[in-house]
Amino acid sequence: MKVYITSAPPAAGEATKLKALPPPHQQQQAARRGCRSAVVTGILAGLLLFRAALLAIEAGASLCPSATGCLDWRAGLGDWLYGGSGSDAMEEFMKEWRRGRREASLLDPVVVEAAPDSLDGLMAEMDTMLASYDRLDMEAVVLKIMAMLLKMDRKVKSSRLRSLFNRHLASLGIPKSIHCLTLRLAEEFAVNSAARSPVPLPEHAPRLTDTSYLHVALVTDNVLAAAVAVASAVRSSGEPARLVFHVVTDKKSYLPMHSWFAMHPVSPAVVEVKGLHQFDWRDGGVIASVMRTIEEVQRSSMEYHQCDGSVVREYRRLEASKPSTFSLLNYLKIHLPELFPELGRVILLDDDVVVRKDLAGLWEQDLGENIIGAVGRDGAVCIEKTLGDHLNFTDPEVSTPSLGLKSSECAWSWGVNVVDLDAWRRTNVTDTYQLWLEKAISNCPELSASLNMENRESGFMLWKMGSLPPALIAFDGRVQPLEPRWHLAGLGWHMPTAELLQRATVLHFSGPRKPWLEVAFPVLRELWLGHLNGSDSFLRGCGVVE
Repeated sequence: MKVYITSAPPAAGEATKLKALPPPHQQQQAARRGCRSAVVTGILAGLLLFRAALLAIEAGASLCPSATGCLDWRAGLGDWLYGGSGSDAMEEFMKEWRRGRREASLLDPVVVEAAPDSLDGLMAEMDTMLASYDRLDMEAVVLKIMAMLLKMDRKVKSSRLRSLFNRHLASLGIPKSIHCLTLRLAEEFAVNSAARSPVPLPEHAPRLTDTSYLHVALVTDNVLAAAVAVASAVRSSGEPARLVFHVVTDKKSYLPMHSWFAMHPVSPAVVEVKGLHQFDWRDGGVIASVMRTIEEVQRSSMEYHQCDGSVVREYRRLEASKPSTFSLLNYLKIHLPELFPELGRVILLDDDVVVRKDLAGLWEQDLGENIIGAVGRDGAVCIEKTLGDHLNFTDPEVSTPSLGLKSSECAWSWGVNVVDLDAWRRTNVTDTYQLWLEKAISNCPELSASLNMENRESGFMLWKMGSLPPALIAFDGRVQPLEPRWHLAGLGWHMPTAELLQRATVLHFSGPRKPWLEVAFPVLRELWLGHLNGSDSFLRGCGVVE
Protein backbone atom coordinates (compact mmCIF):
# COMPACT_ATOMS: atom_id res chain seq x y z
CA MET A 1 0.00 0.00 0.00
CA LYS A 2 1.26 3.48 -0.92
CA VAL A 3 1.34 6.31 1.61
CA TYR A 4 2.08 10.03 1.37
CA ILE A 5 2.89 12.75 3.83
CA THR A 6 0.95 16.07 3.74
CA SER A 7 3.10 19.14 3.08
CA ALA A 8 1.05 21.44 5.28
CA PRO A 9 2.52 21.93 8.76
CA PRO A 10 0.50 20.28 11.50
CA ALA A 11 -1.31 22.37 14.03
CA ALA A 12 0.09 22.63 17.49
CA GLY A 13 -0.12 19.36 19.29
CA GLU A 14 -1.29 17.51 16.15
CA ALA A 15 0.59 14.57 14.72
CA THR A 16 1.52 14.33 11.09
CA LYS A 17 -1.36 12.59 9.15
CA LEU A 18 -0.78 9.66 6.85
CA LYS A 19 -3.48 9.02 4.13
CA ALA A 20 -3.81 5.82 2.22
CA LEU A 21 -4.60 5.79 -1.51
CA PRO A 22 -7.22 3.33 -2.78
CA PRO A 23 -6.08 0.37 -4.89
CA PRO A 24 -5.23 1.10 -8.60
CA HIS A 25 -8.36 -0.63 -10.02
CA GLN A 26 -10.62 1.49 -7.78
CA GLN A 27 -8.82 4.65 -8.90
CA GLN A 28 -9.44 3.71 -12.56
CA GLN A 29 -13.16 3.04 -11.98
CA ALA A 30 -13.59 6.37 -10.18
CA ALA A 31 -11.79 8.21 -12.95
CA ARG A 32 -13.93 6.47 -15.59
CA ARG A 33 -17.15 7.38 -13.74
CA GLY A 34 -16.01 10.97 -13.35
CA CYS A 35 -15.19 11.21 -17.06
CA ARG A 36 -18.56 9.77 -18.05
CA SER A 37 -20.41 12.11 -15.70
CA ALA A 38 -18.52 15.04 -17.20
CA VAL A 39 -19.51 13.92 -20.71
CA VAL A 40 -23.20 13.61 -19.77
CA THR A 41 -23.15 16.91 -17.90
CA GLY A 42 -21.53 18.66 -20.84
CA ILE A 43 -24.00 17.20 -23.32
CA LEU A 44 -26.94 18.23 -21.15
CA ALA A 45 -25.48 21.70 -20.63
CA GLY A 46 -25.03 22.10 -24.36
CA LEU A 47 -28.52 20.82 -25.02
CA LEU A 48 -30.01 23.22 -22.47
CA LEU A 49 -28.14 26.11 -24.05
CA PHE A 50 -29.43 25.07 -27.45
CA ARG A 51 -32.97 24.78 -26.05
CA ALA A 52 -32.66 28.18 -24.38
CA ALA A 53 -31.59 29.71 -27.69
CA LEU A 54 -34.65 28.29 -29.43
CA LEU A 55 -36.94 29.58 -26.67
CA ALA A 56 -35.30 32.99 -26.83
CA ILE A 57 -35.73 33.15 -30.59
CA GLU A 58 -39.38 32.07 -30.31
CA ALA A 59 -40.00 34.73 -27.68
CA GLY A 60 -38.33 37.40 -29.79
CA ALA A 61 -35.47 37.74 -27.34
CA SER A 62 -31.78 37.56 -28.10
CA LEU A 63 -30.06 35.17 -25.78
CA CYS A 64 -27.30 34.74 -28.38
CA PRO A 65 -26.46 36.92 -31.41
CA SER A 66 -27.89 34.10 -33.56
CA ALA A 67 -28.81 30.42 -33.44
CA THR A 68 -25.44 29.67 -35.07
CA GLY A 69 -23.75 31.69 -32.37
CA CYS A 70 -25.44 29.59 -29.72
CA LEU A 71 -24.27 26.43 -31.46
CA ASP A 72 -20.73 27.79 -31.52
CA TRP A 73 -21.02 28.60 -27.84
CA ARG A 74 -22.21 25.06 -27.12
CA ALA A 75 -19.37 23.55 -29.19
CA GLY A 76 -16.86 25.74 -27.35
CA LEU A 77 -18.24 24.55 -24.06
CA GLY A 78 -17.93 20.95 -25.26
CA ASP A 79 -14.26 21.50 -26.18
CA TRP A 80 -13.64 23.17 -22.86
CA LEU A 81 -15.20 20.24 -21.00
CA TYR A 82 -13.75 17.33 -22.98
CA GLY A 83 -10.91 18.62 -25.12
CA GLY A 84 -10.55 16.81 -28.45
CA SER A 85 -12.34 13.64 -27.40
CA GLY A 86 -15.26 15.78 -26.15
CA SER A 87 -15.69 17.24 -29.64
CA ASP A 88 -15.93 13.72 -31.06
CA ALA A 89 -18.55 12.83 -28.49
CA MET A 90 -20.46 16.00 -29.27
CA GLU A 91 -20.43 15.26 -32.99
CA GLU A 92 -21.79 11.80 -32.34
CA PHE A 93 -24.41 13.25 -30.05
CA MET A 94 -25.53 15.84 -32.60
CA LYS A 95 -25.73 13.18 -35.31
CA GLU A 96 -28.04 11.11 -33.14
CA TRP A 97 -29.95 14.21 -32.10
CA ARG A 98 -30.71 15.24 -35.68
CA ARG A 99 -31.87 11.73 -36.48
CA GLY A 100 -33.92 11.62 -33.31
CA ARG A 101 -35.67 14.89 -34.10
CA ARG A 102 -36.88 13.49 -37.41
CA GLU A 103 -38.27 10.45 -35.61
CA ALA A 104 -39.57 12.20 -32.50
CA SER A 105 -43.19 11.96 -33.59
CA LEU A 106 -42.80 8.19 -33.92
CA LEU A 107 -41.72 7.65 -30.32
CA ASP A 108 -43.83 5.10 -28.50
CA PRO A 109 -46.20 6.93 -26.09
CA VAL A 110 -45.25 4.38 -23.45
CA VAL A 111 -41.59 5.44 -23.79
CA VAL A 112 -42.54 9.11 -23.52
CA GLU A 113 -44.69 8.50 -20.46
CA ALA A 114 -41.87 6.55 -18.79
CA ALA A 115 -39.37 9.38 -19.36
CA PRO A 116 -37.95 11.09 -16.27
CA ASP A 117 -39.79 14.13 -14.96
CA SER A 118 -36.76 16.17 -13.94
CA LEU A 119 -33.07 16.71 -14.61
CA ASP A 120 -32.23 14.80 -11.42
CA GLY A 121 -34.24 11.85 -12.68
CA LEU A 122 -32.47 11.97 -16.04
CA MET A 123 -29.04 12.10 -14.37
CA ALA A 124 -29.98 9.10 -12.20
CA GLU A 125 -30.88 7.10 -15.30
CA MET A 126 -27.65 8.19 -17.01
CA ASP A 127 -25.65 7.01 -13.98
CA THR A 128 -27.37 3.62 -14.27
CA MET A 129 -26.46 3.41 -17.95
CA LEU A 130 -22.84 4.41 -17.27
CA ALA A 131 -22.50 1.83 -14.52
CA SER A 132 -23.54 -0.93 -16.96
CA TYR A 133 -21.51 -0.02 -20.04
CA ASP A 134 -17.93 1.07 -20.66
CA ARG A 135 -18.95 3.25 -23.62
CA LEU A 136 -21.69 5.91 -23.59
CA ASP A 137 -24.65 4.84 -25.78
CA MET A 138 -25.47 8.09 -27.58
CA GLU A 139 -28.62 6.66 -29.17
CA ALA A 140 -30.01 5.74 -25.77
CA VAL A 141 -29.04 9.16 -24.37
CA VAL A 142 -30.80 10.97 -27.22
CA LEU A 143 -33.86 8.76 -26.84
CA LYS A 144 -34.09 9.54 -23.14
CA ILE A 145 -33.65 13.28 -23.65
CA MET A 146 -36.08 13.39 -26.58
CA ALA A 147 -38.73 11.49 -24.62
CA MET A 148 -38.20 13.78 -21.65
CA LEU A 149 -38.62 16.92 -23.79
CA LEU A 150 -41.76 15.54 -25.42
CA LYS A 151 -43.18 14.74 -22.01
CA MET A 152 -42.34 18.22 -20.78
CA ASP A 153 -43.98 19.82 -23.85
CA ARG A 154 -47.13 17.79 -23.31
CA LYS A 155 -47.24 18.82 -19.68
CA VAL A 156 -46.85 22.48 -20.64
CA LYS A 157 -49.67 22.22 -23.19
CA SER A 158 -51.86 20.42 -20.69
CA SER A 159 -51.13 23.07 -18.08
CA ARG A 160 -52.03 25.83 -20.52
CA LEU A 161 -55.30 24.12 -21.37
CA ARG A 162 -56.13 23.71 -17.70
CA SER A 163 -55.33 27.38 -17.14
CA LEU A 164 -57.61 28.42 -20.00
CA PHE A 165 -60.33 26.11 -18.75
CA ASN A 166 -60.08 27.49 -15.21
CA ARG A 167 -60.14 31.04 -16.53
CA HIS A 168 -63.19 30.12 -18.59
CA LEU A 169 -64.95 28.79 -15.50
CA ALA A 170 -63.93 31.87 -13.51
CA SER A 171 -65.47 34.11 -16.18
CA LEU A 172 -68.80 32.24 -15.94
CA GLY A 173 -69.28 32.43 -12.22
CA ILE A 174 -71.39 35.03 -10.49
CA PRO A 175 -69.57 36.35 -7.41
CA LYS A 176 -71.15 35.75 -4.02
CA SER A 177 -71.26 39.50 -3.54
CA ILE A 178 -73.65 39.89 -6.49
CA HIS A 179 -75.76 36.94 -5.30
CA CYS A 180 -75.93 38.61 -1.90
CA LEU A 181 -76.89 41.97 -3.39
CA THR A 182 -79.63 40.44 -5.52
CA LEU A 183 -81.16 38.57 -2.58
CA ARG A 184 -81.01 41.56 -0.25
CA LEU A 185 -82.65 43.82 -2.81
CA ALA A 186 -85.41 41.26 -3.42
CA GLU A 187 -85.99 41.04 0.33
CA GLU A 188 -86.04 44.83 0.55
CA PHE A 189 -88.81 44.91 -2.04
CA ALA A 190 -90.93 42.79 0.28
CA VAL A 191 -90.32 44.71 3.52
CA ASN A 192 -89.57 48.28 2.46
CA SER A 193 -92.22 50.45 0.83
CA ALA A 194 -89.53 52.73 -0.58
CA ALA A 195 -88.19 49.79 -2.63
CA ARG A 196 -91.69 49.32 -4.07
CA SER A 197 -92.18 52.94 -5.07
CA PRO A 198 -92.95 53.49 -8.78
CA VAL A 199 -90.02 53.61 -11.19
CA PRO A 200 -90.25 56.19 -12.60
CA LEU A 201 -92.39 58.40 -10.39
CA PRO A 202 -95.83 59.17 -11.88
CA GLU A 203 -94.94 62.78 -12.68
CA HIS A 204 -92.06 61.57 -14.87
CA ALA A 205 -94.00 58.87 -16.70
CA PRO A 206 -94.79 61.06 -19.77
CA ARG A 207 -91.08 61.20 -20.55
CA LEU A 208 -91.06 57.48 -21.35
CA THR A 209 -92.71 58.07 -24.71
CA ASP A 210 -91.61 61.67 -25.36
CA THR A 211 -89.37 61.57 -28.42
CA SER A 212 -87.74 64.90 -27.52
CA TYR A 213 -85.78 63.08 -24.82
CA LEU A 214 -82.71 60.91 -25.36
CA HIS A 215 -83.78 57.30 -24.83
CA VAL A 216 -81.26 54.64 -23.75
CA ALA A 217 -82.22 50.96 -23.61
CA LEU A 218 -80.56 48.19 -21.60
CA VAL A 219 -81.74 44.57 -21.77
CA THR A 220 -80.15 42.88 -18.77
CA ASP A 221 -80.59 40.76 -15.64
CA ASN A 222 -77.43 42.07 -13.92
CA VAL A 223 -78.38 44.66 -11.31
CA LEU A 224 -74.86 45.82 -10.54
CA ALA A 225 -73.87 46.15 -14.18
CA ALA A 226 -77.02 48.11 -14.99
CA ALA A 227 -76.34 50.42 -12.04
CA VAL A 228 -72.85 51.24 -13.33
CA ALA A 229 -73.97 51.71 -16.94
CA VAL A 230 -76.74 54.11 -15.94
CA ALA A 231 -74.69 56.01 -13.34
CA SER A 232 -71.74 56.49 -15.72
CA ALA A 233 -74.01 57.74 -18.52
CA VAL A 234 -75.65 60.27 -16.20
CA ARG A 235 -72.31 61.44 -14.83
CA SER A 236 -70.88 61.89 -18.34
CA SER A 237 -73.86 63.73 -19.79
CA GLY A 238 -73.93 67.44 -20.46
CA GLU A 239 -77.72 67.40 -20.05
CA PRO A 240 -78.61 64.57 -17.65
CA ALA A 241 -82.21 65.80 -17.37
CA ARG A 242 -82.64 64.84 -21.01
CA LEU A 243 -81.81 61.16 -20.40
CA VAL A 244 -84.47 58.47 -20.12
CA PHE A 245 -83.28 54.91 -19.40
CA HIS A 246 -85.38 51.87 -20.24
CA VAL A 247 -84.13 48.80 -18.33
CA VAL A 248 -85.74 45.59 -19.58
CA THR A 249 -85.21 42.50 -17.45
CA ASP A 250 -86.68 39.07 -16.85
CA LYS A 251 -89.14 38.09 -14.15
CA LYS A 252 -86.62 36.64 -11.71
CA SER A 253 -84.47 39.80 -11.78
CA TYR A 254 -87.30 42.30 -11.77
CA LEU A 255 -87.68 42.71 -7.99
CA PRO A 256 -83.99 43.41 -7.19
CA MET A 257 -83.67 45.61 -10.30
CA HIS A 258 -86.75 47.64 -9.30
CA SER A 259 -85.57 47.91 -5.70
CA TRP A 260 -82.17 49.24 -6.70
CA PHE A 261 -83.40 52.04 -8.95
CA ALA A 262 -86.30 52.89 -6.60
CA MET A 263 -83.87 53.46 -3.73
CA HIS A 264 -81.05 54.87 -5.91
CA PRO A 265 -82.64 57.47 -8.18
CA VAL A 266 -80.44 59.05 -10.83
CA SER A 267 -82.17 62.42 -10.83
CA PRO A 268 -82.47 64.51 -12.93
CA ALA A 269 -82.47 61.58 -15.36
CA VAL A 270 -85.36 59.09 -15.40
CA VAL A 271 -85.18 55.29 -15.22
CA GLU A 272 -87.90 52.83 -16.17
CA VAL A 273 -87.59 49.21 -15.01
CA LYS A 274 -89.83 46.73 -16.77
CA GLY A 275 -89.98 42.95 -16.64
CA LEU A 276 -90.86 40.88 -19.66
CA HIS A 277 -93.98 39.70 -17.83
CA GLN A 278 -95.22 43.30 -17.64
CA PHE A 279 -95.34 44.06 -21.35
CA ASP A 280 -98.89 44.39 -22.61
CA TRP A 281 -98.70 43.22 -26.21
CA ARG A 282 -102.24 43.46 -27.48
CA ASP A 283 -101.27 42.72 -31.07
CA GLY A 284 -101.48 38.96 -31.61
CA GLY A 285 -98.84 39.16 -34.34
CA VAL A 286 -96.34 40.78 -31.95
CA ILE A 287 -96.95 38.12 -29.33
CA ALA A 288 -96.48 35.38 -31.89
CA SER A 289 -93.22 36.91 -33.13
CA VAL A 290 -91.76 37.27 -29.63
CA MET A 291 -92.82 33.77 -28.65
CA ARG A 292 -91.25 32.40 -31.84
CA THR A 293 -87.87 33.79 -30.78
CA ILE A 294 -88.27 32.54 -27.21
CA GLU A 295 -89.14 29.04 -28.40
CA GLU A 296 -86.23 28.90 -30.84
CA VAL A 297 -83.73 29.96 -28.16
CA GLN A 298 -85.07 27.47 -25.64
CA ARG A 299 -85.08 24.67 -28.20
CA SER A 300 -81.54 25.45 -29.31
CA SER A 301 -80.36 25.42 -25.71
CA MET A 302 -81.91 21.98 -25.25
CA GLU A 303 -80.61 20.47 -28.50
CA TYR A 304 -77.16 22.03 -28.57
CA HIS A 305 -75.82 19.41 -26.17
CA GLN A 306 -77.03 16.50 -28.30
CA CYS A 307 -74.22 15.62 -30.68
CA ASP A 308 -72.01 12.70 -31.61
CA GLY A 309 -68.38 12.53 -30.47
CA SER A 310 -67.09 13.20 -26.99
CA VAL A 311 -64.72 15.97 -28.10
CA VAL A 312 -67.48 17.90 -29.86
CA ARG A 313 -69.81 17.30 -26.94
CA GLU A 314 -67.25 18.65 -24.48
CA TYR A 315 -66.61 21.73 -26.62
CA ARG A 316 -70.32 22.40 -26.91
CA ARG A 317 -70.77 21.98 -23.18
CA LEU A 318 -68.18 24.67 -22.55
CA GLU A 319 -69.57 26.90 -25.29
CA ALA A 320 -73.09 26.55 -23.95
CA SER A 321 -71.94 27.37 -20.42
CA LYS A 322 -71.22 30.97 -21.42
CA PRO A 323 -74.05 33.20 -20.18
CA SER A 324 -74.28 35.00 -23.51
CA THR A 325 -74.75 31.84 -25.61
CA PHE A 326 -78.38 31.15 -24.80
CA SER A 327 -79.36 34.20 -22.74
CA LEU A 328 -82.94 34.94 -23.75
CA LEU A 329 -82.48 38.64 -23.03
CA ASN A 330 -79.60 38.79 -25.53
CA TYR A 331 -81.80 37.41 -28.29
CA LEU A 332 -84.74 39.70 -27.45
CA LYS A 333 -82.76 42.69 -28.70
CA ILE A 334 -84.14 41.70 -32.07
CA HIS A 335 -87.57 42.82 -30.79
CA LEU A 336 -86.69 46.40 -29.90
CA PRO A 337 -89.47 47.78 -32.17
CA GLU A 338 -92.01 45.64 -30.24
CA LEU A 339 -90.51 46.50 -26.84
CA PHE A 340 -90.74 50.24 -27.53
CA PRO A 341 -93.63 50.71 -29.95
CA GLU A 342 -93.99 54.45 -29.26
CA LEU A 343 -90.34 55.36 -29.75
CA GLY A 344 -88.65 56.20 -33.03
CA ARG A 345 -85.01 55.92 -31.94
CA VAL A 346 -83.02 54.45 -29.04
CA ILE A 347 -79.42 54.05 -28.02
CA LEU A 348 -78.85 50.39 -27.16
CA LEU A 349 -76.21 49.66 -24.53
CA ASP A 350 -74.98 46.32 -23.25
CA ASP A 351 -74.77 46.06 -19.48
CA ASP A 352 -70.98 45.54 -19.39
CA VAL A 353 -70.16 49.13 -20.37
CA VAL A 354 -68.93 52.33 -18.79
CA VAL A 355 -69.89 55.61 -20.44
CA ARG A 356 -67.05 58.13 -20.38
CA LYS A 357 -68.45 60.97 -22.53
CA ASP A 358 -71.76 62.55 -23.49
CA LEU A 359 -74.03 60.31 -25.56
CA ALA A 360 -75.82 63.25 -27.20
CA GLY A 361 -73.52 63.14 -30.23
CA LEU A 362 -74.25 59.45 -30.73
CA TRP A 363 -77.99 60.08 -30.49
CA GLU A 364 -77.79 62.65 -33.28
CA GLN A 365 -75.86 60.44 -35.72
CA ASP A 366 -77.35 60.44 -39.22
CA LEU A 367 -78.12 56.84 -40.16
CA GLY A 368 -79.37 57.70 -43.65
CA GLU A 369 -81.56 54.83 -44.89
CA ASN A 370 -79.95 52.38 -42.50
CA ILE A 371 -81.42 50.86 -39.37
CA ILE A 372 -78.55 50.57 -36.93
CA GLY A 373 -75.32 52.46 -36.31
CA ALA A 374 -72.36 50.42 -35.11
CA VAL A 375 -68.57 50.49 -34.94
CA GLY A 376 -66.83 47.89 -37.07
CA ARG A 377 -63.81 49.36 -38.77
CA ASP A 378 -61.19 52.07 -38.34
CA GLY A 379 -60.48 53.23 -41.87
CA ALA A 380 -59.53 50.12 -43.82
CA VAL A 381 -58.77 48.07 -40.66
CA CYS A 382 -61.28 45.83 -38.91
CA ILE A 383 -61.36 46.83 -35.25
CA GLU A 384 -62.35 43.44 -33.91
CA LYS A 385 -63.32 40.59 -36.22
CA THR A 386 -64.41 39.86 -39.76
CA LEU A 387 -67.56 38.08 -40.87
CA GLY A 388 -65.37 35.02 -41.43
CA ASP A 389 -64.60 34.95 -37.71
CA HIS A 390 -68.31 34.69 -36.88
CA LEU A 391 -69.82 32.79 -39.81
CA ASN A 392 -68.82 29.49 -41.40
CA PHE A 393 -68.22 30.36 -45.05
CA THR A 394 -67.47 26.73 -45.90
CA ASP A 395 -71.19 26.08 -45.54
CA PRO A 396 -73.11 26.77 -48.77
CA GLU A 397 -75.96 28.31 -46.76
CA VAL A 398 -73.63 31.15 -45.78
CA SER A 399 -71.39 31.40 -48.84
CA THR A 400 -74.22 31.42 -51.39
CA PRO A 401 -73.92 34.43 -53.78
CA SER A 402 -77.53 35.37 -53.11
CA LEU A 403 -76.55 36.58 -49.62
CA GLY A 404 -73.64 38.63 -50.92
CA LEU A 405 -71.57 38.20 -47.78
CA LYS A 406 -67.76 38.29 -47.82
CA SER A 407 -65.67 36.58 -45.19
CA SER A 408 -63.12 39.43 -45.20
CA GLU A 409 -65.75 42.08 -44.51
CA CYS A 410 -65.53 43.76 -41.10
CA ALA A 411 -68.13 42.68 -38.55
CA TRP A 412 -69.92 45.11 -36.28
CA SER A 413 -70.95 44.22 -32.74
CA TRP A 414 -73.51 44.82 -30.05
CA GLY A 415 -72.49 46.95 -27.09
CA VAL A 416 -73.08 50.51 -28.26
CA ASN A 417 -75.60 51.05 -31.04
CA VAL A 418 -77.99 53.76 -32.14
CA VAL A 419 -81.15 52.29 -33.67
CA ASP A 420 -83.80 53.81 -35.94
CA LEU A 421 -86.88 51.90 -34.84
CA ASP A 422 -89.14 53.46 -37.47
CA ALA A 423 -86.82 52.31 -40.27
CA TRP A 424 -86.63 48.86 -38.67
CA ARG A 425 -90.42 48.50 -38.67
CA ARG A 426 -90.47 49.02 -42.44
CA THR A 427 -88.24 45.98 -43.04
CA ASN A 428 -88.33 42.23 -42.49
CA VAL A 429 -85.12 42.18 -40.41
CA THR A 430 -86.75 40.42 -37.44
CA ASP A 431 -88.24 37.70 -39.65
CA THR A 432 -84.88 37.18 -41.36
CA TYR A 433 -83.17 36.89 -38.00
CA GLN A 434 -85.63 34.26 -36.81
CA LEU A 435 -85.30 32.29 -40.04
CA TRP A 436 -81.52 32.07 -39.65
CA LEU A 437 -81.90 31.22 -35.99
CA GLU A 438 -83.93 28.21 -37.03
CA LYS A 439 -81.40 27.22 -39.68
CA ALA A 440 -78.68 26.90 -37.07
CA ILE A 441 -80.52 24.95 -34.42
CA SER A 442 -80.22 21.21 -34.96
CA ASN A 443 -77.51 18.70 -35.27
CA CYS A 444 -79.53 15.55 -34.63
CA PRO A 445 -81.33 14.25 -37.75
CA GLU A 446 -83.58 12.03 -35.61
CA LEU A 447 -84.75 15.04 -33.60
CA SER A 448 -85.22 17.07 -36.76
CA ALA A 449 -87.37 14.33 -38.28
CA SER A 450 -89.45 13.83 -35.16
CA LEU A 451 -90.09 17.57 -34.84
CA ASN A 452 -90.61 18.05 -38.58
CA MET A 453 -87.83 20.64 -38.82
CA GLU A 454 -86.84 21.01 -42.44
CA ASN A 455 -84.14 23.58 -41.76
CA ARG A 456 -82.53 21.94 -38.73
CA GLU A 457 -79.71 20.02 -40.35
CA SER A 458 -76.80 22.40 -40.09
CA GLY A 459 -75.46 20.83 -36.89
CA PHE A 460 -74.95 24.27 -35.32
CA MET A 461 -72.12 24.73 -37.80
CA LEU A 462 -73.32 27.92 -39.50
CA TRP A 463 -71.70 29.97 -36.73
CA LYS A 464 -70.58 29.91 -33.13
CA MET A 465 -73.75 30.09 -31.09
CA GLY A 466 -74.77 33.53 -29.90
CA SER A 467 -77.13 36.37 -30.71
CA LEU A 468 -74.74 38.34 -32.95
CA PRO A 469 -74.03 36.03 -35.94
CA PRO A 470 -77.64 35.84 -37.20
CA ALA A 471 -77.88 39.62 -36.70
CA LEU A 472 -74.86 40.07 -38.98
CA ILE A 473 -76.86 38.37 -41.73
CA ALA A 474 -80.23 39.98 -40.97
CA PHE A 475 -78.87 43.54 -40.81
CA ASP A 476 -76.51 43.15 -43.77
CA GLY A 477 -76.64 46.27 -45.92
CA ARG A 478 -78.53 48.19 -43.25
CA VAL A 479 -75.68 49.15 -40.89
CA GLN A 480 -74.31 52.69 -40.70
CA PRO A 481 -70.60 52.70 -39.75
CA LEU A 482 -69.77 54.85 -36.72
CA GLU A 483 -66.46 56.40 -35.78
CA PRO A 484 -64.32 54.16 -33.55
CA ARG A 485 -64.29 56.72 -30.77
CA TRP A 486 -67.87 55.88 -29.86
CA HIS A 487 -67.16 52.28 -28.86
CA LEU A 488 -63.99 50.72 -27.44
CA ALA A 489 -64.70 46.99 -27.20
CA GLY A 490 -62.71 43.96 -26.09
CA LEU A 491 -61.76 45.18 -22.62
CA GLY A 492 -62.56 41.74 -21.28
CA TRP A 493 -59.84 40.34 -23.55
CA HIS A 494 -56.99 42.83 -23.50
CA MET A 495 -55.75 45.99 -21.83
CA PRO A 496 -55.99 49.01 -24.19
CA THR A 497 -53.53 51.86 -24.44
CA ALA A 498 -54.05 55.01 -22.40
CA GLU A 499 -54.71 56.93 -25.62
CA LEU A 500 -57.57 54.63 -26.63
CA LEU A 501 -59.08 54.83 -23.14
CA GLN A 502 -58.89 58.60 -23.22
CA ARG A 503 -60.65 59.08 -26.56
CA ALA A 504 -63.40 56.45 -26.17
CA THR A 505 -66.95 57.51 -25.41
CA VAL A 506 -68.07 54.07 -24.20
CA LEU A 507 -65.84 51.34 -22.78
CA HIS A 508 -67.17 47.86 -23.48
CA PHE A 509 -65.93 44.94 -21.38
CA SER A 510 -66.72 42.32 -24.01
CA GLY A 511 -64.79 39.14 -23.27
CA PRO A 512 -64.39 36.88 -20.24
CA ARG A 513 -62.78 39.38 -17.85
CA LYS A 514 -65.91 41.23 -16.77
CA PRO A 515 -65.25 44.15 -14.43
CA TRP A 516 -67.30 42.65 -11.60
CA LEU A 517 -65.10 39.54 -11.58
CA GLU A 518 -61.76 39.09 -9.83
CA VAL A 519 -60.18 38.03 -13.15
CA ALA A 520 -60.74 41.52 -14.59
CA PHE A 521 -57.76 43.75 -15.35
CA PRO A 522 -57.14 45.61 -12.06
CA VAL A 523 -56.92 49.07 -13.64
CA LEU A 524 -60.14 48.60 -15.58
CA ARG A 525 -61.89 47.04 -12.60
CA GLU A 526 -61.04 50.08 -10.46
CA LEU A 527 -62.33 52.36 -13.20
CA TRP A 528 -65.61 50.45 -13.25
CA LEU A 529 -65.93 50.34 -9.45
CA GLY A 530 -65.41 54.11 -9.40
CA HIS A 531 -69.04 54.53 -10.54
CA LEU A 532 -70.38 52.80 -7.43
CA ASN A 533 -71.02 54.58 -4.13
CA GLY A 534 -68.47 53.19 -1.70
CA SER A 535 -70.60 54.16 1.31
CA ASP A 536 -73.77 52.43 0.13
CA SER A 537 -74.97 50.02 2.82
CA PHE A 538 -76.11 47.35 0.34
CA LEU A 539 -72.81 47.35 -1.53
CA ARG A 540 -70.71 47.35 1.62
CA GLY A 541 -72.86 44.78 3.38
CA CYS A 542 -72.43 42.33 0.50
CA GLY A 543 -68.74 43.03 -0.03
CA VAL A 544 -69.13 44.57 -3.48
CA VAL A 545 -67.04 47.50 -2.24
CA GLU A 546 -64.81 47.74 0.80
